Amino acid sequence: MQTTSEIRSLRSQIKAWRQAGLSVAFVPTMGNLHEGHFSLVDKAKTLADKVVVSIFVNPMQFGANEDLDAYPRTLVQDQQGLSERGADYLFTPTVETIYPNGLDAQSFVDVPGVSMGYCGGSRPGHFRGVATVVTKLFNLVQPDFACFGEKDFQQLQVIKTMVLDLAIPVEVIGVPTQRDVNGLALSSRNGYLSEEQKQQAAILFKTLNWMKEEIQSGQRDYAALEVQAIARIEELGLKVDYLSVAERNTLKAPHADDQQLVILAAAFLDKVRLIDNLTLDWS
Repeated sequence: MQTTSEIRSLRSQIKAWRQAGLSVAFVPTMGNLHEGHFSLVDKAKTLADKVVVSIFVNPMQFGANEDLDAYPRTLVQDQQGLSERGADYLFTPTVETIYPNGLDAQSFVDVPGVSMGYCGGSRPGHFRGVATVVTKLFNLVQPDFACFGEKDFQQLQVIKTMVLDLAIPVEVIGVPTQRDVNGLALSSRNGYLSEEQKQQAAILFKTLNWMKEEIQSGQRDYAALEVQAIARIEELGLKVDYLSVAERNTLKAPHADDQQLVILAAAFLDKVRLIDNLTLDWS
């Protein structure tokens, strides 16, 4: 696996692959990789001849009081894991490479609608930062396919909408959430939790499954269901940021006859913010 932090080297390699008639899949990450990230690489390998992974901790998507400086950086370990998983190329740009004129002078991409509320409401400016850096990375790598985890469901919808609206020639692929044995969605932030806290945090996914069963059994009073679910989670010591049933594609409040739904949730366990979701269909 080749590694570079330079745009010129990346573009040279992409050009060589294109001239050889090879397809490219891309996995953008912020590093501190775990099995969830590696599952994206596995999927990417089934889609294209070559797989490019990026590691870039994007300051534009962090709020003023968020953990940018504390975000774990484990490049050597990440390189080893990606090499073992069969990635072909790793791009590790610096902040100066991505934002040469600084964040204040950087053009940005805003995606209306699906970026509002949920994580977009709790983290103002977050999805502007995500959409901007992903657009720039897409322009640099020019992949045929790009793989994103379904754990960050709103992010996935934001990127799909952006690609459609801006006619970016990339097929965005959602990859199922990878989970711990107790159901907790894998996340880099899980490293801040003790083993006891990980067991405690499992109530989030258990509650989403309970809600899914209730809906599939005929419950259509989503507001009442949300209230009950929040109480279940907070009884175990978590603090719910949001928990909502939404129409899957628009992320708006569902109508009674909407059949493609997603349950979106975020909760704090001490200072660690956990997110999860569960999709469901009913007829």
